[in-house]
Amino acid sequence: QVQLVESGGGLVQAGGSLRLSCAASGRTLSRYVLGWFRQAPGKEREIAATISWGVGSTYYADSAKGRFTISRDKFKNTVALQMNSLKPEDTAVYYCAAGKTGHYDYWGQGTQVTVSS
Repeated sequence: QVQLVESGGGLVQAGGSLRLSCAASGRTLSRYVLGWFRQAPGKEREIAATISWGVGSTYYADSAKGRFTISRDKFKNTVALQMNSLKPEDTAVYYCAAGKTGHYDYWGQGTQVTVSS
């Protein structure tokens, strides 16, 4: 089992920044990929960014490229998502997830991000 707890969401004006953090506990994460997903009202959940725990290779959705940065801290067992130049369309519940081979088995409870125009 992997437990994931997100923090750092909130209300920000367009153009502002937020940093989300996900604290992971339980199993060793060396073979896992950690990802940030988001789900806006009335829309399907979509991926924002992922990072492999062991190597640190990253992936960004087109909507996140150039604005979001995903990182992990192996000592603190945390994954962060730095979000800059936020837009109203970034408003969503953001979820941290962990999995292997593209299938995410473990999810956090989510944190709300609201970007006002």
